[in-house]
Amino acid sequence: MNNIKKIRDAMLWLDFGAMLVIEPASRLYATGFSSSAGVLLVTAKGAWFFTDSRYIEAAGNAISGAHIRQTTKDEHYTDLIKAVLDEHRITSVGFEEGFMAYAGYCEWTEKLEVTLVPAQKLINDLRAIKSLDDLEMMKKAQRLAEKSFEEVLPLISAGITEKQVAAELTYRFLMNGADDKAFDPIVVSGTKSSMPHGVPGDVKIGPGFLTIDFGVRLDGWCSDTTRTLCVGQPDNEMIKIYETVLLAQETGIKFVRAGVSGFDLDAAARAVIEDAGYGEYFGHGFGHSLGLEVHESLKASQISEDILPEGAVISAEPGIYLPGRYGVRIEDVIYITETGCENITNLTKSLIIL
Repeated sequence: MNNIKKIRDAMLWLDFGAMLVIEPASRLYATGFSSSAGVLLVTAKGAWFFTDSRYIEAAGNAISGAHIRQTTKDEHYTDLIKAVLDEHRITSVGFEEGFMAYAGYCEWTEKLEVTLVPAQKLINDLRAIKSLDDLEMMKKAQRLAEKSFEEVLPLISAGITEKQVAAELTYRFLMNGADDKAFDPIVVSGTKSSMPHGVPGDVKIGPGFLTIDFGVRLDGWCSDTTRTLCVGQPDNEMIKIYETVLLAQETGIKFVRAGVSGFDLDAAARAVIEDAGYGEYFGHGFGHSLGLEVHESLKASQISEDILPEGAVISAEPGIYLPGRYGVRIEDVIYITETGCENITNLTKSLIIL
């Protein structure tokens, strides 16, 4: 993974002479190198990656298309970057305003003696579109997560707690080769399943719905899946709600294609839930984009202004949540094409009854 050229090409249409890439996932996108410290500077004529002694050797081995420079106690990031900017007579620099805090903005402006130009959209737009190689990596992460989930299913019984299920999932992720979990697994059962982002507790899983939201990180790429199971036999209303959520998801998946707005996609799925009489119980959006982070910039929701491009990868996760009773969410991940989408999630969506 190396996208320095894509950043340089995108800069040609914008009114600044260099781009600072500071946010860790964006640095990984640009260079293919993951580190807790570092700054990438891209200009029309070159690129420079600055980092400290902990990463300098690894960065030199991993990054192509950029000069590698080491910070020291006497030469900080701003000193080294200013030297490059001065040499190339660059007075305006794009930056990720969605990541940089105001205090950082003030410090960088003062020490670089340049105008910092908001350019988050440049990075967001580039990262939103996944190459076919990116897609294959996301599929690998998805398959690993699904394998882990299927291994945990036989362990779920009335004697196990939500925390224990979450711990088993995390253990299986690592044993199956994941670099890490993409986020803390959500495992909520019974009345707690009405909380979309409930926290697993020392609660023994009993009769009723059990929602499990899980994902892994593999070579930088994230997966994200939710399945709602039922412990014991569901009643008629539970079946109705599950089938309504599933129909809403399938409606959205059939509706989506490149050029559709996030608002319209959400509306298509939401109409199914509203027609069934549960509109007030679907509070979040239909989905969000993901990739090197589990939540990236694109949204399909009631307030979204995004137009979904070909190559975007988004979640499809409608839900119904009845406070104090139970909730249902079903989440797949889809890759948007010119004519529709490819669902990269392989797990069954039939209601699993344990």
